[in-house]
Amino acid sequence: MREQPEQQAPPVQKLRIRYAKRGRLRFTSHRDFSRAFERALVRARIPMAYSSGFNPHPRISYAGAAPTGAASEAEYAEIGLSEVADVADILGRLDEALPAGLDVLEVVPAAGGALADRLEASRWLITLPDVRPEPAAAAVESFLAQPEILVERMTKKGLRQFDCRGAVVSALVTMNHGVNGECAILDVVLRHGTPAVRPDDILTGLRQTAGLPGGAAALFQRLAQGPLDDETGMVGDPLAPDRDVV
Repeated sequence: MREQPEQQAPPVQKLRIRYAKRGRLRFTSHRDFSRAFERALVRARIPMAYSSGFNPHPRISYAGAAPTGAASEAEYAEIGLSEVADVADILGRLDEALPAGLDVLEVVPAAGGALADRLEASRWLITLPDVRPEPAAAAVESFLAQPEILVERMTKKGLRQFDCRGAVVSALVTMNHGVNGECAILDVVLRHGTPAVRPDDILTGLRQTAGLPGGAAALFQRLAQGPLDDETGMVGDPLAPDRDVV
């Protein structure tokens, strides 16, 4: 009879972490990041708690990871520790152990509840290097006037068709002065759902139904993700409940 594995003690402290993907590191896949993160935990000598079973794993959970190729200032993870630690010390050691471009921005003790349940929406900037603000604004106006816009994307379950318009809480156009003159930036708030609507899906919808001009590859950056205020359309801070009890 196979010997039963040793049961691991539950975590004595849980920490929630906000980190960023910047520069070339935006091309890091979630799988690559999780590997880099686990190695960083070892290098930083973080006192991790482990799962029970024949193959114990460090207690790490991720929530709302951005698509590969998108930069983000609002990525979240939760770790379980085997001993109580100082959050400022954990932040410094972990940030130093990660490569530049994967930057730890905040660490707070978890106050309870599921972090993923607080991630109801995201705010994105979509930069269109070769598109001027005027045609972009016209395309967005036409897009928002539609009750439904169906797009297709290959997923793990195969090619799926879904409505990208229903996920858009708000969308407006600003501008940026680049080396080639003015270019359009779309500021978009997306409600999370299943399947998740991504900023590239919005771009597809804008091009196929609203006549958005093509051009150089768009740049996607997530500024925030968290609870959605249905009255204002604003995305809140998912760590606020944890920070309030520190």
